[in-house]
Amino acid sequence: MKNYTITVNGNVYDVVVEEGASTGAPAPAAPKAAPAAAPKAAAGAAGSVRVEAGAAGKVFKVEASVGQALKAGDTVVILEAMKMEIPVVAPQDGTVASIDVAVGDPVEAGALLATLN
Repeated sequence: MKNYTITVNGNVYDVVVEEGASTGAPAPAAPKAAPAAAPKAAAGAAGSVRVEAGAAGKVFKVEASVGQALKAGDTVVILEAMKMEIPVVAPQDGTVASIDVAVGDPVEAGALLATLN
């Protein structure tokens, strides 16, 4: 099972999705993983706090920039998946050390989007 937090029209929903649920029909083939995006910052500049994608999608907008101070819950990146905009927020207070994606990049769930110090 995977847990997702989804915001729709300002309302936040916690959703649990079961993988491989039996419906009697064969499961569709898994899509091929997109090639990993090249890091946009030098490896030495990466921070210790990882900001990762909670779902697969495409980078719609990068809200934060390197050096910007963020509070826990501030939006770092907005992903687009199935015509929905999904904000990815800072897990804790910190300063953006690296932004590892660009607008339009495809990302898989768990992909590194940014790091904080």
